[in-house]
Amino acid sequence: MKYRQLGATGLKVSEIGFGAWGIGGNVNGSVAYGPTDDNESRRALQRAFELGITFYDTADFYGFGHSEELIGQALRDVRAQVVIATKVGLLDATGRYDFTRRHIKHSIEGSLRRLGTDYVDLYQLHSPPMDALDDGVLATLQLLQAEGKIRAFGISVRSPDDGLVAISLFGFKCIQVNFNLVDQRALENGLIQKCEAENVGIIVRTPLCFGFLTGDYSVNSRFEESDHRARWAPQQVQRWAEALQVFQDDAGKVGKPTYFALRFCLSYSAVSTAIPGMLKVQHVEENVIASGLESLSESKLRGIEKIYRSKHFFLA
Repeated sequence: MKYRQLGATGLKVSEIGFGAWGIGGNVNGSVAYGPTDDNESRRALQRAFELGITFYDTADFYGFGHSEELIGQALRDVRAQVVIATKVGLLDATGRYDFTRRHIKHSIEGSLRRLGTDYVDLYQLHSPPMDALDDGVLATLQLLQAEGKIRAFGISVRSPDDGLVAISLFGFKCIQVNFNLVDQRALENGLIQKCEAENVGIIVRTPLCFGFLTGDYSVNSRFEESDHRARWAPQQVQRWAEALQVFQDDAGKVGKPTYFALRFCLSYSAVSTAIPGMLKVQHVEENVIASGLESLSESKLRGIEKIYRSKHFFLA
């Protein structure tokens, strides 16, 4: 496993991180990737640490706290050796949110309790509308940092355009954003370039495009009711299920599609870590292999970017 600096936060993270939305399961009616096995989730977390993964990304929204609880249980004995990131502000799947000072201060206490720790390494605002941010929100995060409850703070943005605003207007030093072979908006709008120029850490979420870049799904795949993908438009499922074929010639030279998709993200030096969702030990053992592979060449990246621009991977 290789490690990178998370921008100017002072944190060092494994370049493959553990995306922990999925292990929250469908507890209390939450929606992620369907029902999960808590014992398998804990084994996956522990196996990740054994294989060098030190970055774990969760949220109080994931399983309404259940994901945090599992991380606290599985990594209790190695707490000082891992970097735990959690999030605040998103209340439910409808998009309701609360970024008030009172809510943030209350929520960090719940997260600390569930994680079984007295500090969080990275505390992120969870998909806020940009007009919900003000100096009071930043002051609250800075206060938590001064109190030692968080080591650093950042923002998980709804879109790459929001990422530009978060940096330019609010000075965030860590951005979590969607980025993968079929979603290169963060390149198109200059976010990745800006982060590199200003030493802002980038956490890449959905590097495998919700599993569709693993080769494990097809247009005929069916998802159970508490899997959020069951709620997508069939046309979008079809576009992403067929997307891997577009890159098949390049993917075959790297190995499994998973390796190629992760290596694509990590070939940009501005990226600090990519956080594929992991539900099982098998996912962990497959994903970590990508860290040991060579970066794609500049010419190969330019070719992939050109292919992306020639296709329409999103519904209009």
